[in-house]
Amino acid sequence: MSVSSTTAINASAASASGAPTNSALGSLSGNLTNFLSLLMTQLKNQDPTSPMDTNQFTSQLVQYSSVEQQINTNTNLTNLITATQSNTILQSTALVGKQVTATNDHLTLQDSKSQIHFNAPSAGPLTITVTADSGEKILQTNVTATAGNNDWSWDGKNTDGRTIVDGSYKVSVVDQTGTALPTTVTGTVTGMQRSGTGVNAVLGTLQTEVGTIQTVVTPAS
Repeated sequence: MSVSSTTAINASAASASGAPTNSALGSLSGNLTNFLSLLMTQLKNQDPTSPMDTNQFTSQLVQYSSVEQQINTNTNLTNLITATQSNTILQSTALVGKQVTATNDHLTLQDSKSQIHFNAPSAGPLTITVTADSGEKILQTNVTATAGNNDWSWDGKNTDGRTIVDGSYKVSVVDQTGTALPTTVTGTVTGMQRSGTGVNAVLGTLQTEVGTIQTVVTPAS
């Protein structure tokens, strides 16, 4: 996966993001045109001895103006978010090819290697379970943790000893009291990806928000 391909901004996606705003403006414009047409018809046919309340029409025009301003504000915010994302992606390309550690409940298996980290409140036995997103259990193993920071490496082999394909897999670490411990994962960044209002670092098939990255290490050459 090349840097250019993983950091490219999808023009069609950007166009699609503006579609709801354009639709809203078009709908507002159509409603205002209909409203003005009805207003003129009512004014032409009103009873001179009992004229219509102009305050009501003025209030509705003000509401239309307020909605239009809100739509334009949302458009500007969308454009600002898009520009911020693009800038973040360009700046974050420096992470590509580097090892990072990020908070995540999934691990990334790259070249049949994966490593997670967790903090155990006390020494004792733990159960580590690796499952596919479909819910299929791939591996369950018992380890003895030390109090404090612990590392666990996986060679990509399942319970039967077969090597499974590289990918993203859910991991859980449960201590002897049944408490699930938060995990961080180490992996090599292979690209950057825009997602919603943020930017994700891509670690093989695992995506993690840039804000979850705790450490960055340049692999030794």
